[in-house]
Amino acid sequence: MTLTIRPAEKQDVQAVAELIEEIERFYGALDSGIQPLEERSIQVEEALFGSPPLASALLVEDETGDIVGLAAYSFLWPAAGSSHSLFLKELYVRDTLRRQRIGARLMDELHAIAAARPGCSRVEWMTDSDNPGARAFYRSLGFTEFDGKIVYRLDVGTA
Repeated sequence: MTLTIRPAEKQDVQAVAELIEEIERFYGALDSGIQPLEERSIQVEEALFGSPPLASALLVEDETGDIVGLAAYSFLWPAAGSSHSLFLKELYVRDTLRRQRIGARLMDELHAIAAARPGCSRVEWMTDSDNPGARAFYRSLGFTEFDGKIVYRLDVGTA
């Protein structure tokens, strides 16, 4: 199977919105908690192609043109000193394609993007403590978990 990793383009908005529903279901969302496709598509377009864009995404495309994976990221400032970091918000590969090094290829691409950006000092990400598959995946790539950070969240309502 031939797979291509490439930046998201405006014509990908609906496919990305559809993949986000798959991601939500992977994390346990029920039908009642799934945002309508039209709303999701609008938000994907605003996030990736608004002025300014809020995020960027690498997509994994199979030989039929289907989007089967995603790495969504943003740049955050400050990181170390006055540098900035690439923050990976979501890494997802369709379950039928896992364990084929696609996630590793996405991580390599993210590293290359960060290394090519002047002033970017690191790549950072989080995973849920109750996601043993993700934790094992990152360990298999040689990454270690950091203790000491506590994540807080304040919901501001629905958009």
